[in-house]
This record gives sequence, C-alpha cells and structure tokens, in this order.
Amino acid sequence: MNPDTSTHLRTVQCGHLRADNVGETVILCGWVAKRREHGDHLAFIDLRDHTGIIQCVVDGAADLRSEYVVRVTGVVRHRPEGTVNDHLDTGEVEVGDCSVEILASAEAPPFPLDERAADVDENIRLRYRYLDIRRPEMQRNLRTRAKVNTAIRQAMNSQGFVEIETPMLIASTPEGARDFVVPARSRPGSFYALPQSPQLFKQLCMVGGIDRYYQLARCFRDEDLRADRQFEFTQLDAEMSFASQADVIEAITKVIGHVVDSLTGEKLGEVPQIAWREAMDRYGSDKPDIRFGMELVELTDVFADTGFNAFKASSIKGLRHSGGSDVTTRSRLDDLTNTAKRWGAKGLVWMRVEAGEDGSVTLNSPVAKFLSDTEKSDLITRFDAQVGDILYLVADDWLSVCHVLGLLRLALGRPPVNEGGLHFLWVVDFPLFESVDPENGRPVPAHHPFTMPNEDDWDLLDGTGQELLQVRSQAYDLVLNGWELGSGSVRIHRSDIQSRILELLGIGEEEAHEKFGFLLDAFRYGAPPHAGFAFGVDRVVALLLGEENIREVIAFPKTQSGSDPLTGAPSTIDPAHLNELGLRLSPLTD
Repeated sequence: MNPDTSTHLRTVQCGHLRADNVGETVILCGWVAKRREHGDHLAFIDLRDHTGIIQCVVDGAADLRSEYVVRVTGVVRHRPEGTVNDHLDTGEVEVGDCSVEILASAEAPPFPLDERAADVDENIRLRYRYLDIRRPEMQRNLRTRAKVNTAIRQAMNSQGFVEIETPMLIASTPEGARDFVVPARSRPGSFYALPQSPQLFKQLCMVGGIDRYYQLARCFRDEDLRADRQFEFTQLDAEMSFASQADVIEAITKVIGHVVDSLTGEKLGEVPQIAWREAMDRYGSDKPDIRFGMELVELTDVFADTGFNAFKASSIKGLRHSGGSDVTTRSRLDDLTNTAKRWGAKGLVWMRVEAGEDGSVTLNSPVAKFLSDTEKSDLITRFDAQVGDILYLVADDWLSVCHVLGLLRLALGRPPVNEGGLHFLWVVDFPLFESVDPENGRPVPAHHPFTMPNEDDWDLLDGTGQELLQVRSQAYDLVLNGWELGSGSVRIHRSDIQSRILELLGIGEEEAHEKFGFLLDAFRYGAPPHAGFAFGVDRVVALLLGEENIREVIAFPKTQSGSDPLTGAPSTIDPAHLNELGLRLSPLTD
C-alpha cells in the first residue's frame, strides 16, 4: 500500500496512479520530464516526481518546458487502445482534461536527467548534484540507503542494542589514518579532531554498563580516495558486553540478514567463515571475492629440488586461467608481467598449455627449457591443466606471492560488481602483528593496541621477533564480493595482557597515558569483557545496488581528488577568521 503523501497542493503522487484510479479527479505536482506536441494546442506532458512518471494530456501547453515545476489537475482515464506503455508502472492510464499551474519556471538543465546522464562527465554531475538527484537511478539509490538504515535499526533494536550518539569533536587519537582537525577558537594553538571512529567512546559505554551499544556513526579519515572510500562516511558501529567473537558475528549476521531480506525478500542463510591464513593461501587476499574460483595452487614442493634459479624461493604458487590462451596475446602477457612487477613481484612466469604431436599435454613457455620433465609433468597434474589454459607462477616469500597472485586473480577473473549474487564471508584469526621492525625488533600491530590475542596464543606473547608474528588475534572482518565491509575484535579488558601488548609495542606508561589515558583510567573502575564491530553503510548499499562506486549512493560526495564541485570545497579562509583562530599560513615544505 502506498503511503498517504497528500498535501494542500496535491492529492496523489505521479507514480501511484493505476487503472483502479480511472474516473478520479486528481491533483499532481512535479517536474515536466518531456513535452510532445500533438496537433493544434494539444501536448502530452510526462510529469515526474520521485515515485515515477504519468502522462498528462494538456490543451494549450506551449509555455511549458522541461523541468518546469507544475501543478496539474485532471481526470484519470485509460490510455487509448494501442498506446499503453508497458515500460511504465502507470502505462495503462493517463490524466486528461488537465489544467496546469506553473509553480516555478526552469532553465534548461546542463545535462539530460535520464539514462543519458551515465555518459556525462562526473564532475558536471556533481557540480549540479541537486539536478542529478532527480534522476530515477539516484532516487532509487538514496531511498534504498534509507531503507538499509531503517533495517539496521530494526535489527539492532530487536537484539537489545541501544542507540547512543558519541562526540564529533574529540582529541586526536592514533588510529592509522590522518585526522581532520578543527582549531579551537577559545584555546588558540589547540585543536579538536573529527572522529575516525567512535572506538574509544563505545568502549567507555561498556564500562558505563550500557551492555549493548550501536550508532549509525559519521566518521572522518584524511586518506586518499578511491571507489570504496570517501573522506567522510557512515558506519554501523556496535559494541557488546560479556560477549565473545562468536556472539558479535551472530549479532551482525542477523543485521545483514535483515537488511538483505528487507531489500530483496531473500533469506541470507549461514555466512561461511574462513581463517585469514587460509584466505591468503587460497585467494591471495584477506577480503576474498568468492563469486568465482581460480584459487591459488601450491607449488613450492614441486620445485623443492629445482635447478631453475628463479624458482629457488621459500614459496611458489600459481593460477590457472581456464581457456585463457585463446584470449591472451603475447602483448597482454607482457603487460601482465609488468603489472605483476609493479605489485611487487620479482617476475611472472607464464605457460601456455598446448597439445603435443602425440596428443599429450605440453607447456609452451620461455622458461620451459629450464624445467625438468618431472617438474613439467607435476605442474600439469597439480593444476589439472587442460589444452587452451594459461598458467601463471610467482616465486618469492609467502606473503608477496599471495599478494601478487591475489591481485592477478582479480584482474583475470573478477566478474562485474552487479553479477554473481551476494557472497558474504567472515574472515577470522587475523595476525595480531603484521610485521617486525628490523631496526628495533618491535612488532607492528595489525589492529589497534586493544585487540585481544587468541587465548591459545597467549604464551607466544613471551616470545620475540618472528615468533610474535604467529600470534593470532580475536579480530574478524565481514567481506562481501571482495569488498571489506567492516572489522571488529574482542577488546583487551585484562590489565596484565594490556600491559604486555603495550610493552611489546614500545609504548611506555607515560606515552600510553598521553594517548589513551581516559580509556585506561576508566578500565581501572571495572571493565567488563567486551567486543565490537563496525561496517560501512556506503559499501553495503553500493554492493546491494550493483554500483561500482560508493559516490553513487551518497547524496553529496567528494570527487576522487577530494574536491566538491558543488560548493567549491576545499576553499580558502578569510584572513580575519584565521587571525581570530590564532592561525597563520606558512609555505609547505617537502
């Protein structure tokens, strides 16, 4: 049932009219989408609002132009035989005997507000974003986003979470990306920061006994933009007391399931889990796109005794591009090799799988002459190689091999974002530390320093150097079609473990108090075990709608360069304002 959106100016909206309304006198308001002449003084007007388009037959419409805002009064009637428009939901009917009141005239828009807008330069669309939003695609996207927000709140509320707002002006905290800062007028030389996330405040909510917190939080990170990243974004932020990793995963899975059900009517079912190391081994990524196969193949043992120097490495893996030989030119192979090197590979070995003269399967490659018959035979077996395939091999350390082949896998096989369905995946058991600083031997944290290590690995915290890289964290990511939607972790609430982690990171008591004092102080008064999660709403909506870029689901986004063509931001500040803030601009130095 359509909602009652009648006002003093209209009785019904354009897209709601159907055959059941025939004979009714209606008052409509909207924009003139198209105007078509039909004989003397008679015109067909396509009237548009966000619900759709209705055809109005108007006598004396010579003064109506595209995008005029009008109020139309008329009678709903069946369209004449043979003129029904099956492409419109209102295509069976039209409004006749119309009188028209012009509410606002309009200049011709700088680009067409229909499907042709897809070919318009994005900067033009964003410069006139208020016009771009009139298009059905943008209306769909923004209204779908609103439905997602509603579904999130319904699912969180039903599980006993409490929506709480946290501050937008905070102290700068070390969370990885650069902060956006705001000068404090009343305290010259001091600055607030805009939150990269509500992380510390939601943990304080757990100390305060809230038990289950959530927020559709606005967050800000001064980092380079790309298709799935903006300076400012919205995330579902959640935290639970007396909860484990499994509890958080279950709660967030219910939220995602309700969102998918609300928009598509489909049940999500159980979301599979995969350990970080297995994800890297099989897909070369900690956010694997599991819509397609092309998994990495382990080959290190095949070349354990090789005489080929390029394969004398600690790790060798490969990819099989099924049927790739027919569609891959030598020039393309050279491009892929150069690209792999830019990704960090020492080289990329390719092999075409061909039929031998005796009907056997053979490998055609510049390096084939350096491989033994046993190695070539084992390769064919390990890949289950078929004539017409291409095999790609990389040799290096394990992490580099996985990284390069993971990117190559996406380049060769990833389907368009709007194909293949929705494939959610939980990635668990991330390393607690991502590397060891060669200069001081200290581990570099993979997450914030309040992430709880896996209980089975606590003893490893007494180790040093490379031993620490074996410590797993109680951290987990939610992935959809190769996009990381969000991350979470069980938090450290025990002082002995927290002290050990800070010690390993080289963060002394004074520095810890300077950076995290208000949180650590709060923990002295009784912190419950707690865990949380956050996922990006922009990314969820974009993937659900099959959009390649989150800018298409944000009302007023920034461009790839970080500018706002609509408002001209970022812009200079009046010198008087800078003086009031106690600021003076100085030349940038390298």
